[in-house]
Amino acid sequence: MRYKYETKGTCSRLIEFTVEDGILKDVVYTGGCNGNLQGISKLVEGMKVEDVIAKLKGVRCGMKSTSCPDQLATALTAVLEKQKNA
Repeated sequence: MRYKYETKGTCSRLIEFTVEDGILKDVVYTGGCNGNLQGISKLVEGMKVEDVIAKLKGVRCGMKSTSCPDQLATALTAVLEKQKNA
């Protein structure tokens, strides 16, 4: 299923991604540091959602309380919660 997540507290504004059978695919950020976000997207694609959350949750950008990778972990956590409650 394809998801969209509006980020909070980061330069990126939106993350779009697909989750199929618990695997993260086709991650696209809108806004932010394009090269870095393309790199993150390529590194996490094909990974289990739980593994991505474990690796990226809590990553901070400078003095901010979050980051683009942390926002992806937040989005994926919300997806897992939604699936659990469905």
